[in-house]
Amino acid sequence: MAGISASRVGPLLELQTAVRYPTVLIVDDEPLTRWSVSETLADSGYEVTEAADAQSALRAIAIPGGRTDAVLLDLCLPDSRDLTLLSVIRDISPETPVILMTAHGTDSVIEEARTRGAFMTLHKPFDMSALPPLVAAAVASGGDYFG
Repeated sequence: MAGISASRVGPLLELQTAVRYPTVLIVDDEPLTRWSVSETLADSGYEVTEAADAQSALRAIAIPGGRTDAVLLDLCLPDSRDLTLLSVIRDISPETPVILMTAHGTDSVIEEARTRGAFMTLHKPFDMSALPPLVAAAVASGGDYFG
């Protein structure tokens, strides 16, 4: 690399490795949805972990020393078909915002999700390009409800 001395590359590499990208847990039993959401967020610089069911999601959230900056949670999973998992995640990690994703979002479900601390509810199908700014807002909120 012409014009860049070795003494300048070291600090640049240190800075690059010191940058912490937010980690997002994607919880959805549909592999294509999980892949699409994961790719969209990874392409925007997020670190992404995935879970296909409630038990895997809880294991991911509860890793000692681990961190999850936001969760995108499908309402209907093979082992969780209501808002209980949302409540458990918020109990384990109240500072972690949870964005609920659902194709079954009645007004009462959305209101109950708000009551249980969901940052926001996304109705499936949704525009993938809306995810990066929404996740950024969720991470910046520190888990406070948005709407």
